[in-house]
Amino acid sequence: MKPLCGAALLLLLCAAVYAQTSCICEKNKRVSNCQLTGGVCRCESVGSGVPVNCNTLTPKCLLMKAEVSGSKSGRREKPKDAFEDTDGLYDPECENTGVFKAKQCNGTTCWCVNTAGVRRTDKHDADLKCNQLVRTIWIIIEMKHAERNTPLNPESLKKFFRDTIASRYLLDGRYISNIVYEEPYITIDLKQNSSENSLVDIADVAYYLEKDVKGDSIFHSSRLNVSFDNEDVRFEKTAVYYVDEIAPEFSMKSLTPGLIAVIVVVVVAIVAGIVVLVLTRRRKGKYVKAEVKEMNEMHRGLNS
Repeated sequence: MKPLCGAALLLLLCAAVYAQTSCICEKNKRVSNCQLTGGVCRCESVGSGVPVNCNTLTPKCLLMKAEVSGSKSGRREKPKDAFEDTDGLYDPECENTGVFKAKQCNGTTCWCVNTAGVRRTDKHDADLKCNQLVRTIWIIIEMKHAERNTPLNPESLKKFFRDTIASRYLLDGRYISNIVYEEPYITIDLKQNSSENSLVDIADVAYYLEKDVKGDSIFHSSRLNVSFDNEDVRFEKTAVYYVDEIAPEFSMKSLTPGLIAVIVVVVVAIVAGIVVLVLTRRRKGKYVKAEVKEMNEMHRGLNS
């Protein structure tokens, strides 16, 4: 009986120790094996196993990898009325520090990315060389809110997003260069040079904010409630644009079909104009020649 009691006590002791050392990563729900070490909750990112510090934002590369892994395994918790949207989502290769590797591949198709993990070249075969990970220095977040009877208060809106970005996403206010409201669009500019050291990167902040606005928060239990003057705001569309310190390297073949169609229409219009001009000049030349011929015949007739 005593051995059984001893085993039970040992199990209870182990459970108590685990309860004291286990923790919840409030800033990232896509983690596992969380342990409280030195007062800091540290976990392993799903899909990569890379350690993450739960006191700050998790790098975007690790978040994307975790999201892809969760979708493949079926473990990912989906919000109510969720439907699949894989635009821009791929299984990235990450450095041990959590940043994107400059070269990303899907099978034998490869491309180069910036520090936000966004493709900045055409797609090539596996022989593609990406010499450096180009820094994204400016991110533009454009959000369109649902139709309202009255516009939002611009000052309340600016204060809300500045306070939220600083407190929720831990970004220093000096990197928030501008917040503009032109109903129904809210545009937030984040700028951060490569030489500047910061607790978080603007690419990670933009990804967290985009997920929050779309109702797919990365935070474990804290959902973002967008409210101005005690009135909730719903968003219909969110778009993110990236500006790199070195211009992207896209060729004509990577242009969208719509832009190609516009170019074709312009070229056809120019060619048509040239054809009309040439035909007009030819007709005018023939008319002048005929007129001269008639005048010569009349002149000969008079002389005779």
